[in-house]
Amino acid sequence: MKRNIFQVIKYAFLVFLIIFLYKTCWPKNYQVPQSQVRAGTKYWNLSTSSAIGYTFIRGTGNKKNYPVIYLHGGPGGFVSDRDIEVLSALAEDGYDIYLYDQIGSGQSARLANINDYTVGRHVKDLTEIVSKLGAEKVILMGQSWGAVLATLFAADNSEKVEKIIVSSPGPIYPVRQELKNVTPPDSLHLRDPFYSNNQGNEKANNLRIKTITFWATTFHKKWASDKEVDDFATYLNFEVNKSTVCDTAKILKAAAGSGFYAALMTFKSLGQVQDPRPKLKNSTIPILVIKGQCDNQKWGFTNEYLELFLNHQFAFIPDAGHFISVEQPGSYIKAIKGFLTK
Repeated sequence: MKRNIFQVIKYAFLVFLIIFLYKTCWPKNYQVPQSQVRAGTKYWNLSTSSAIGYTFIRGTGNKKNYPVIYLHGGPGGFVSDRDIEVLSALAEDGYDIYLYDQIGSGQSARLANINDYTVGRHVKDLTEIVSKLGAEKVILMGQSWGAVLATLFAADNSEKVEKIIVSSPGPIYPVRQELKNVTPPDSLHLRDPFYSNNQGNEKANNLRIKTITFWATTFHKKWASDKEVDDFATYLNFEVNKSTVCDTAKILKAAAGSGFYAALMTFKSLGQVQDPRPKLKNSTIPILVIKGQCDNQKWGFTNEYLELFLNHQFAFIPDAGHFISVEQPGSYIKAIKGFLTK
């Protein structure tokens, strides 16, 4: 009898092991759009060894001295066709605009060594890009994580920054957790989006991705190809992006471009970032902070930008979520143009 029980346990374990190995080791396919090279994409080959894809929109009419550099969200996000279309309106006012995909995402190269995806690498890339443009100063425009990158650059290069524009800014790192509990002004009537990031993550994640994540963050190696995990990132972002709008009828379709390893490892490195607050405190760089009514970022994190920068303006956009330009592109551009003309 005991022998029979042992045999059952042994075979059950073998079946479990086979299923586990299949779910963790066998590559998964995701039915998602595939990344295509955008017509007109240009490339920078930086001394950091980053091959960066970017879109350049030339300003027309009365040309301005300072170019605009757009920093997309993420980490691991990418420049979308919508970003290019909406921000093209600034070129009409004479601004040269550069929208680049950060290393490891979009039209830019993927790195063989995932340890090289760090906040420091992104800052170095941005520093060299600013130098390449040859302008005395630049205007930085950061969306979500892009706002974090903009402030980290400005902390050490304030003399190179004419103005900063941040929309739906992510928290400044190291994160001050107590800011989650800061009560927003009643006059804003902020409200939570219908969906949450957690819902998207819970729906999209699977055992293989959890194994890939563990292997990457623990042993700093790729368990799966960039192609597979970037396809997963496309699927994940479609689910997570449901939390970025007020109106669920305007949820974005799935779009390729996100970089999984760039997102994972850059986010991990944020835990070691040097606090920029002492350098940013009482900064005189003019900054515009734009927030949508249904932004999924806590008010306290947004308000910290207003507290750090003395010369700030705040634009509140009703009926817009984290991706303000999706639901209220007109109000978004109007706020930016108003800030730039002052």
